[in-house]
Amino acid sequence: MAVLKLHLDEFDEIDYELIAIHSVLEDYRLAYFLNQKLPIVLSKSNEDISVTVKEGETFFLKFIYDDLKNDIHWSLIPNRNEIVIKKKSIGQNLFLNTDVEIATKVYLLPELKRVDYFLKIKNNKGVFDLEQIIKTINTIDRIATVYAVIPEKIKSKNNLIF
Repeated sequence: MAVLKLHLDEFDEIDYELIAIHSVLEDYRLAYFLNQKLPIVLSKSNEDISVTVKEGETFFLKFIYDDLKNDIHWSLIPNRNEIVIKKKSIGQNLFLNTDVEIATKVYLLPELKRVDYFLKIKNNKGVFDLEQIIKTINTIDRIATVYAVIPEKIKSKNNLIF
């Protein structure tokens, strides 16, 4: 009987490109401007991205577009979210034994904390030129900078599996 071996390296293949976007725009406005500049129609997804950190679980919303003609999946994801934790006040103060809400920032990719949004392009096998996409996105007002990120160098790239 033949023995079949699977290597874990076969599952680590990265089949997407990642673009970092620095912008003060709200997520829905950025999606709107990307729809106008690029040949895509991003819309808000019903499914959020779940990320568990030591403070708890948070959900990142995403805007998606499936290009069925080219078999490309586009996703716009914010990098930053907040977790609100309720704790009892400790110590001797006026608000002793009351519930205090503490907001903590959580990042989809913590090693890239300054990035506001990521545009993930899955299965783009030379259909769209990445440099041209970056130049086009950079023409949108209120975008500070746009650049490509090398997914292999990201430690928390498992957060991008969705």
